[in-house]
Amino acid sequence: MADLGVNIKDLYFKNPVLTASGTCGFGQEIADFVDLEKLGGVVMKGTTLKHREGNNYPRMAETPSGMLNAVGLQNKGVDNFVKNIYPTIKDVNSNFIVNVNGSTIEEYVELTERINELDKIPAIELNISCPNVKEGGMAFGVSCPSAEAVVKAVRAVYHKPLIVKLSPNVTNIAEIARAVEGQGADSVSLVNTFLGMAINAETRKPVLSTITGGLSGPAIKPIALRMVWQVAQAVKVPVIGMGGIMNATDAIEFMLAGATAVQVGTAIFIDPTIPVQIVDGINEYLERHQFSSVKEIIGAMQV
Repeated sequence: MADLGVNIKDLYFKNPVLTASGTCGFGQEIADFVDLEKLGGVVMKGTTLKHREGNNYPRMAETPSGMLNAVGLQNKGVDNFVKNIYPTIKDVNSNFIVNVNGSTIEEYVELTERINELDKIPAIELNISCPNVKEGGMAFGVSCPSAEAVVKAVRAVYHKPLIVKLSPNVTNIAEIARAVEGQGADSVSLVNTFLGMAINAETRKPVLSTITGGLSGPAIKPIALRMVWQVAQAVKVPVIGMGGIMNATDAIEFMLAGATAVQVGTAIFIDPTIPVQIVDGINEYLERHQFSSVKEIIGAMQV
C-alpha cells in the first residue's frame, strides 16, 4: 500500500481526503454509514459565536449537475459545540476541524479564542466568505484588505494550523490567496460555492427564499480545478482543493493541479461512503502507476 500521508504545517493527515464543511454536520451525523477514522479529516459545519437559525425555507435546490444552498450557517453556536458536540468527537482518531465564521472581525477573534481552548481540535478553517456587517455586507474574502485584516487578527490569537477558505466570487483568487498567506495562513482551501440562482418558470418565483445561493457539485469542477491550479502556482503554503469531487479520479486531478489534500462535499448527499471510496481509489491509482507516496502526484501535472 502506498503512503497516503500528507501534512498541513505540522499537522499530519493519514490520507488527503477530508469532508467539506456543511455537508456532514459535525461528523457524527454520518458515522452510522462510514468509519470516520478512515478519513484524513472532517471539516465540520460552519460554527458561529451565537445561535443562528439560518435562512428561511426553501434553502436548498437541485440543479443540473449540482445543487444550490442558502442554509445561512444554521447552528446552535459555540457554547453548544463545546458542551454537546466536542465531547462526542474529541476521541475519534481523525482530524476534526472547526469551520469558523463571523460577521465582524471581533466575532471571528472571540470564536477562535474559544475553539483554541479545545485540545483535540488541531486546526481551524477560517471561512472568509461571510458578510462583513460593518462594511455593508460585502464578504471579507472578496478584497485583499478585508481578507488580510481578518486573517491577521485571527493569526494573532491562534497558534495551531490556520486554514483559510477562499471565495471563488472574486476577480483574482490568486491575489487573495497571496494576501492571506502574507498574514500568516498556513494553508488555503478552495473553492467555496459559486453564486447562482434558480427560478420556477411555472410560478415565476425564485426557487430559494434568498433568491440567490451557493452552487456546488460537478457543474463547478472545471472552474474550481482551474482556480486551485492558479493558487497553487501563486503561494508556498499547502492548498486544499474542492469543488465537484465525486470520485477518486476527480480528487487525483485536483492533486495533480497542486492540491495537497481535497475536500468532498456535495457527493456526500448522494452517498456518505464516497470519501472512503476516494481514499481507496487514490491508493489503487498510486499502486497502478507505481508511486510509493501520494506526495509524488502533488502538482505533478505534465505541461
